[in-house]
Amino acid sequence: MKHYLDFEKPIVELQRKLEDLKQHAAQHAVGDFQAEYDGLQAKLDEAFRQVFSNLTPWQRVQLARHPKRPYTLDYLKLAFTEFEELHGDRMFADDRAMVGGFAKLGHRRVMVIGTQKGRDTKENILRNFGSAHPEGYRKALRLMRLADKFRLPIITLIDTAGAYPGIGSEERHIGEAIAVNLREMMLMEVPIIAAVIGEGGSGGALGIGVADRVLMLENAYYSVISPEGCAAILWKDRAASPKAAAALKITAGDLKELGLVDEIVPEPLGGAHNDHVATAVTVRDTLLRHLADLEDRTAAARLEGRYAKFRSFGRYLEVREAA
Repeated sequence: MKHYLDFEKPIVELQRKLEDLKQHAAQHAVGDFQAEYDGLQAKLDEAFRQVFSNLTPWQRVQLARHPKRPYTLDYLKLAFTEFEELHGDRMFADDRAMVGGFAKLGHRRVMVIGTQKGRDTKENILRNFGSAHPEGYRKALRLMRLADKFRLPIITLIDTAGAYPGIGSEERHIGEAIAVNLREMMLMEVPIIAAVIGEGGSGGALGIGVADRVLMLENAYYSVISPEGCAAILWKDRAASPKAAAALKITAGDLKELGLVDEIVPEPLGGAHNDHVATAVTVRDTLLRHLADLEDRTAAARLEGRYAKFRSFGRYLEVREAA
């Protein structure tokens, strides 16, 4: 079953007309439909360009949440090879919202870790809708320490609305688990690359997001709070979510301009959900390019650069009062 967003309606209508024309031509074989078909196809291409070259921040948030968008396991099949999943945090449980293990990226052996959502209700329950518990972040840390021990680069794929905020998470210290990850990732000597592939929600994203390079897909978002949460706090109305999305500066373009991400990874026209393979190839090639650059540096240079990178975040304005 196909899923369409509200702003895609002009495109959907043209696609339906094009499909109807193809079926009519195949069933009746009357006249030459090529000229009409070409005209509709030209209109469809133009509609794609118009809609997707002028997306609002809220529309990009909707694309980041598209149920057909490629998730971490899709990238592990399409961009990586020889993936061997590792389970458990060796303390409490195996959190299925966080997946990770050994893999190969091109010819390089790496440790890859990412948040995983579900495609249907059953899988979403299994994956907790991509929101990890404390044991998920502790599993990620266990795997990162393993990678650091064996000198394997670490790749993290971020796609979560946020860490799970339930009572169980608080009882098992979700804040502490994320905080320890932030500290430990800052100190690891191996190259670390983080890629925001969909939703980058709050500390749940940052818990695997401290890296030498932070990449972001064109229609992903990265934010301290969801637009809906921000709208509920500031405007007391979730209907203000589009306004909040614009005010938060959460899109790839905004964050690149602010210096919070290092590179925007382009998506196929219409979004990553339209072509998983092409998106995965682009992500793979971008990761390989950054990995080659990082591996040319010494561990000391990487640590210094990582520290300087995160210390430079944040902007402020000083106003001196007149004497």
